[in-house]
Amino acid sequence: MRIAASISAFADEPRAPGDSFTIPPIERFFESVGGVVPAMRKRARALDAGAAFPADDIAALRACGVLRAPLPRRHGGLGLGTEPDGASGLFELLRLLGGGNLAVGRVVEGHVNALQLICLYGTESQIARAADDAKKGHLFGIWNTETPPGVCLVANGNALSGRKDHASAAGSATRPLITVDQARLLLVSLTPGARATHGKSSLHGMRATQSGSIDFNGYIPHRTDWIGRSGDYLREPAFSAGAWRALAVIVGGIGALVDELRHQLQARDRHGNPHQAARIAQALIAWETASLWTRKAAGLAESATASPEDSMNYVNLARRAVEMAALDAIQLTQRSLGLAALVDTNPVELLIRDLTVYLRQPALDEALAEAASHFVAAPLP
Repeated sequence: MRIAASISAFADEPRAPGDSFTIPPIERFFESVGGVVPAMRKRARALDAGAAFPADDIAALRACGVLRAPLPRRHGGLGLGTEPDGASGLFELLRLLGGGNLAVGRVVEGHVNALQLICLYGTESQIARAADDAKKGHLFGIWNTETPPGVCLVANGNALSGRKDHASAAGSATRPLITVDQARLLLVSLTPGARATHGKSSLHGMRATQSGSIDFNGYIPHRTDWIGRSGDYLREPAFSAGAWRALAVIVGGIGALVDELRHQLQARDRHGNPHQAARIAQALIAWETASLWTRKAAGLAESATASPEDSMNYVNLARRAVEMAALDAIQLTQRSLGLAALVDTNPVELLIRDLTVYLRQPALDEALAEAASHFVAAPLP
């Protein structure tokens, strides 16, 4: 697919805040992103083997305008994730990326999450500054994992102490949004590689996110870098309902797995076997189930009219539905392909490992209990 003509209007040259910018048709944007996905799939194995950051993939997506697409339209974006009518577009974007490389989808989802939080809780000048940075090509992220006491503002001082752990895109995200004193949001400005430490990856999958530790000792934030008020990061319904974005990436991964299953059975001329055909059908059902739950969750979570309790708890149900669908698809694929699914040169082996890790989202049992408590008395939206 020819990409150059499609991305010229969405190029990431530096612009001043408020500079005029013509948003390309959404179809052209997705055509460009779709053209990048096949190369992402081809690079995924080597990136996983070396636990290497997908710099080429992010560069290609940057050229397509993906890093600025989440921005509100008034700031030169497509409103994907920051405006109510951008939910379906963001679902499609994250699904596409998850189908190309789940690790890339995770990194971009973190970028979107950070920009959404800035747009929710930041001042207009902070939003404009973040938008300018996104248009210049900076990668955002959200880093909250830490070993107690974590990152803190030094008492009677203006510097930080502590570090973040398991930070996705450590050393590559130059505009991460971090939690300080567990509850305050701070937008940090970093240069590539600064303050990052990478050890040998011990993760079973999702290695290409290149998660690492970031040392914030001595970092001095500017007064205007603090976003919102203390506690905003955990404010509902955005905190819980936002989990639908990870589900969209997972849906893409399930789709890629089911496609591989079909293609490999066809290549073996085994797709006509009634037992294999039944497993293909069940895998397709699992994929579509995950997609339908996530699409509706996206619409409710980003809606300006849905009740916060309905949107938050529907997403909680969707988390379990998608987990069940993904586990079904994994089991069906392994049964259908046998030992071939466990060979490290087979694309399904990496897809299964990455899905297995990405499915381990936090507090799923608690989320399911909360959803049951709400919907035992309320109808599904």
